[in-house]
Amino acid sequence: MTNPICQLVSDELYTTLSRLNLLNKKVLRDFEIKRRYLAYRQQGLRSADAIELILETYPYLQFDTIRKIIYSVKLPEELEEGEAQDAAGTRAATYQHSAV
Repeated sequence: MTNPICQLVSDELYTTLSRLNLLNKKVLRDFEIKRRYLAYRQQGLRSADAIELILETYPYLQFDTIRKIIYSVKLPEELEEGEAQDAAGTRAATYQHSAV
């Protein structure tokens, strides 16, 4: 498996942690599922079609399980975007408050 958390740790560290069995494989699988789903959607696939393609790789999962993963898992890049938006909102609120 390639490093699905390359935004957080280097490939070398990921390989070491993986070799030592110090990574939660389910969480890493969920990251990979969410990234694959987003890539399919960017290619223009409908949501249901994207999930069906993912099920080909993970046939032991249910359609609804994939859907739950897609909507509940937050990728590191999504958290960074959320923090940036929160900071921008805080600055805007502070500006509006001080302008009153």
